[in-house]
Amino acid sequence: MKIIIVDDDALVSGALKTIVEASGEADVLALGSSGEEAVDLYEKFLPDIALMDIRMGAVSGIDAAGRILQKHPDAKILFLTTFSDGEYIAGALKIGAKGYILKQHYESIVPALKAVMQGHNVFGDEIVSKLPLILGNAQEKKSPSEFGISDKELEIIKLVAGGLSNKEISSKLFLSEGTVRNYISIILEKLCLRDRTQLAVFYYNNLA
Repeated sequence: MKIIIVDDDALVSGALKTIVEASGEADVLALGSSGEEAVDLYEKFLPDIALMDIRMGAVSGIDAAGRILQKHPDAKILFLTTFSDGEYIAGALKIGAKGYILKQHYESIVPALKAVMQGHNVFGDEIVSKLPLILGNAQEKKSPSEFGISDKELEIIKLVAGGLSNKEISSKLFLSEGTVRNYISIILEKLCLRDRTQLAVFYYNNLA
């Protein structure tokens, strides 16, 4: 896979490049140090994945990713940061980032990149545990039927929101992976959502 790395700390971006390339799983096309550079580098190289920090000066990683996704809706953005603030996590989810992991867990970087490359969304355990609090709100929740969601579809939505992969969901519900994929495609179309991340946001905002 081809990736770009953007972090305002040159030592960190250099270390990340070493870790990623040493794994033999990816080639680092370029390093950047700001949100502006993230946008420019993405446009120049069109990488498979952009691995970037969040707090980077005038243009944050969230803002840069938003600009990238606006022009390239299928872009895969993986945030790697030291910050687990609810505001940042919510922002990453809402723009459609494919993952959000903490820098402390260097061993998870390459597996996360591989998972994102395969189409999965990746959020560290600390992040997943905070989602109900971050995305929950005081507004009255609606019943699934108001959205045209069946009991089986709700079951699948809950598991997606819990971070389970299609394979894990298929095992848990005794369905084939193809059936799970079909269910999720139908659910996304029914709710006018783009991906699993937005589905998790929808669940915690409306059904949890």
